[in-house]
Amino acid sequence: MRIEQLQAFLAVAQTGNFGQAARQCQVSQSSVSRQIQVLESTLGLPLFHRSNQAKLTVAGEQFLPRARKICQEWETAVRDLTELREGKQPELCVAAIHSICAHYLPPVLHAFCRDYPKVQLRVTALGSDRALKVLRDGLVDIAIVMNNRLLTATPEMHVEPLFSEPVRILMAADHPLAGRSQVDWSDLCIYPQVVFKDGYGMQRLVHDLFANADCLLQIAMELNTLDAFRGVVRQGQYVALLPQSALVDALDDPELAVRSLHLPKAQGNESNGTHPLTRQVVLATTQDRLSVPPIARFCELVRQFSPVQAAVSPLDIALLSPLHSDR
Repeated sequence: MRIEQLQAFLAVAQTGNFGQAARQCQVSQSSVSRQIQVLESTLGLPLFHRSNQAKLTVAGEQFLPRARKICQEWETAVRDLTELREGKQPELCVAAIHSICAHYLPPVLHAFCRDYPKVQLRVTALGSDRALKVLRDGLVDIAIVMNNRLLTATPEMHVEPLFSEPVRILMAADHPLAGRSQVDWSDLCIYPQVVFKDGYGMQRLVHDLFANADCLLQIAMELNTLDAFRGVVRQGQYVALLPQSALVDALDDPELAVRSLHLPKAQGNESNGTHPLTRQVVLATTQDRLSVPPIARFCELVRQFSPVQAAVSPLDIALLSPLHSDR
């Protein structure tokens, strides 16, 4: 059964004439007759009495409301998909990690609302793994997260790196490690850590870091908001490994200190060298969504405003300033 057959059936039922139905459908009369014959053959019952006027049979009367409903649904589906193709979707849903929502997304959101004022933006702060899961489930259109290949290694997923940023140590201003501008890995390991809850990319990064170094990770507690991290660390007992973008607000807090962490080079690399710990932020969506104009535009804006363009970040400047070093 094809939609053209149902449309021909409705046209004949409305006009009572095969010729008028053909003009309404903008096809030949023979085409309408053939569509009705195939439809009747499929259903196994005649739908019209053939006479000077085409009248519905009992089967035709019973089939009429169902044919109308099917064609209405078809017209609605075609209209909705046309609007989607033309960028007239009602909303765009984004899931992003907390630090991205706080510091990198605001100019993107402002620019997008200017370009698509009729598209309702819905932005949710989630851990990386949770954000990728709701993306796979079709609950959001875009995720800006730390990548998890277990969740994105499928053909329909589109993942592109945006930028990498250093991971720093957050501690109280009077913490024993705060007197150093750079903390050695061996010194960090002896202090209890505050980490993100399960489902956050930073939790995986910290766990992998300690596991690869064959070092015991002393977890004091798990949290999921940056305010909570600052509040707990401010008490002076614990330290936390956090990405650079999550530490901007901590620089203005006289009770907190931010320090760099450098790890020993792996064996086989440059001898006696160190390297900074970093995390990579990616944009994830699905291949089919990239063809939707508002989603494609949002992705373009994310790339445009990505901090990868900055050679030195405000946090780097603050960490190198005499005021910060003496604090």
